[in-house]
Amino acid sequence: MVQGFDGKVALVTGAATGIGRQTALALAAAGARVVLADIVRQAGEESAHAVEVAGGRAMFVPGDIASGDDVARIVKAAVDAYGRLDCAFNNAGIAPRGAAIVDMAEADWDRTIAINLKGVWWCMKHECAQMLAQGGGGTIVNTASIMGVVSGPGLAAYSASKAGVVGLTRSVALDYARQGIRVNAVCPGGIGNTAITDDPANRADMEELAQMTPMGRLGCPQDIADTVLWLLSPQSGFVTGQSIVVDGGFTAW
Repeated sequence: MVQGFDGKVALVTGAATGIGRQTALALAAAGARVVLADIVRQAGEESAHAVEVAGGRAMFVPGDIASGDDVARIVKAAVDAYGRLDCAFNNAGIAPRGAAIVDMAEADWDRTIAINLKGVWWCMKHECAQMLAQGGGGTIVNTASIMGVVSGPGLAAYSASKAGVVGLTRSVALDYARQGIRVNAVCPGGIGNTAITDDPANRADMEELAQMTPMGRLGCPQDIADTVLWLLSPQSGFVTGQSIVVDGGFTAW
């Protein structure tokens, strides 16, 4: 079991469902006090309740990571409640239906970039500021995607946003390596049991993705949570600036 979270304070965005919820549960089980953030209030509160039912300590803070003011408020709420911020999993994001670039509306491009890329920028800006104010040290993991490493037709906005997260992760890791703040990313492949992949509109795409994956199946939220916990923990203490692909071999073709 991953260790090193006793007494730590961890923030998880996009924590209402799927990967975010499972990672919040895993962090709490490992001893962290967890702040869950999401734009969806009811499901976010249910996730926090699930953590508490399992014996962990948690609080939910509603907010939109596309808003810098909301992100600042979320980080402040974590510090006000628990005194500090040690770990962050910047997981919130969207995966809208794709379109070829000629057919793509500017508003769809802007929304995808605002949430998936600028939202991560806002999160790291405020998280790093808090970690520096505490004297340095801390760990951050961002959710990118295999579509930030490879791509497919109709994915211009999504792939650009996730490739941007990969580059942003690397740059911020270099900014604060000497201050002891480690920054990495996880690049999930096809993961079942999430709000995105369980959407009936995406079912055919997910079935095709499972067939294309060398392991012959989709992953599950726990597969990503396990990787995130390792990256946030002292057990990955010499790892920073990396984007770890967790995809059942998809990008190894």
